Amino acid sequence: MLAVGVISMRRGGSSSMEGYYLSGRNVGPLVTAMTMQSTSMSGYMFLGAGSLGYTQGYYGFWYAAGDIGGGVVNLSVLGRRMRKLSQIMGALTSIEYLEKRYPSKWVRLIAAVLSVSLLGAYVLAQFIAGGKGLELVTGLPYEVALAIAVGVILAYTLMGGYGAVAYTDLLQSFVMIIGIVWILVATLQEVGGLTAANQAIASIDPTLLSIWGKDLVHEGQWGIVLGALLIFSIGYMGWPHVVTRHMAMRNPFHARRAGVYSTLWNLVFVSAPYILGTLAILVLPDLDDPEQAIFALAQNLLPAAVVGIVMAAIMAAIMSTADSILLQTGSIAARDLYERFINPNMEEKQMVRVSQLIVLLLGTVCGVVAVFEPPAIFSIVVFTTSVLGSAFLPAYVAAVWWRKANTPGALASMIVGSLVAFFWQYLALDGVTGLHPMLAGVVLSSLAMVVASLLTQTSHPVPEHILQAMEETAELRPLPRPLKAQQSFEMAHEALTLKLSERPA
Repeated sequence: MLAVGVISMRRGGSSSMEGYYLSGRNVGPLVTAMTMQSTSMSGYMFLGAGSLGYTQGYYGFWYAAGDIGGGVVNLSVLGRRMRKLSQIMGALTSIEYLEKRYPSKWVRLIAAVLSVSLLGAYVLAQFIAGGKGLELVTGLPYEVALAIAVGVILAYTLMGGYGAVAYTDLLQSFVMIIGIVWILVATLQEVGGLTAANQAIASIDPTLLSIWGKDLVHEGQWGIVLGALLIFSIGYMGWPHVVTRHMAMRNPFHARRAGVYSTLWNLVFVSAPYILGTLAILVLPDLDDPEQAIFALAQNLLPAAVVGIVMAAIMAAIMSTADSILLQTGSIAARDLYERFINPNMEEKQMVRVSQLIVLLLGTVCGVVAVFEPPAIFSIVVFTTSVLGSAFLPAYVAAVWWRKANTPGALASMIVGSLVAFFWQYLALDGVTGLHPMLAGVVLSSLAMVVASLLTQTSHPVPEHILQAMEETAELRPLPRPLKAQQSFEMAHEALTLKLSERPA
């Protein structure tokens, strides 16, 4: 991973803003698909998913069912259109893109603050997972293991920017597949196959085989089930660190091929951690920490050398998400907060350095917090992804599909969605109402977008240049050369560079 970071740095991955933030918008379909999927999966799949299977049985498959189609849904709905619109508008971050589509400094300020705070919590979850994983396989103290994991992730992210993140994600996605399949085959052999395992689990507690969870705790709660399906299916479209992948594609039409790659990868990978967590009930009946289920299966069933491969897969899942979130958070904090509201006259190289400094500071702070406050991975991931999805999903989708979506609608949607999802979880309203926080947040956020936009069409019409840009995104053709030359970069040196690049040779 460090070698990829060095290569990306030597290829100029950190020499310009577009290079550092988006790898020069030159990422192919396979890398796009794999960086999107490995970033989306995170350490949650090896810790949280295994824990959910161990404690709730096959109920966890609601999350898996939504996750399998999440990549192709994301690429189909946003991929090509967001790639073209972000280039037309000259946006380099997913939050800058929102301001360009919904012109208002308040859109950018609110979106940036929400993103930085929530993604920071998500980074914390990945660091905790990395420390736990490395501690288990090496025997090192948790603090030392955590320092190693954080140090490696920070190093290659700082060196190569988005290019390093994307290509390390590609390698990590292959390691993840090999590791999860290997441990799944070994576990199935240990329990005598899936049929024998199901019969044995039924003799312990038949409710673990139901779709409603242990003791049928969620029986008939379709609002909870629907939310579990949505969080990893359509929820991706509200995650700033994931939708950035669309903006970095080399060609808008790579979205279709990337959708095929992501679905094939998901079909192999996604269900396995939930199955393993459930099978661990038989192999490790007295496990103290359910989040260690997959780790412990590997150590108990595989030779030492193979355990190393499986643990590399687990670390790959953790690193592939942590690096993406770190880079995105640093980019948002630097360009969408510091440059936009504090120092608008920064030079391009200075902007990259500020982004790198923020990545370093965020990584250090989250690493220190992870030493003292290691909460449950599953809880952090579900909380942050629910709030992110509820806050941003309607804004990103409406940006390319609904001509009447305007600034008041976007503001109302982000505020309502984030507050509803936050307090729904904080006040445990899912237990009272039978509705998952993600479902409640997305529904009310979407409603706020529609109502506020329709009520303010006269006072806040969508600017004509944005409507023209949206029409262009619907066309099945490359971006016209004259339109490229009119991209709306705010900073003078960016506009100058663009104009020079458009001159005939």
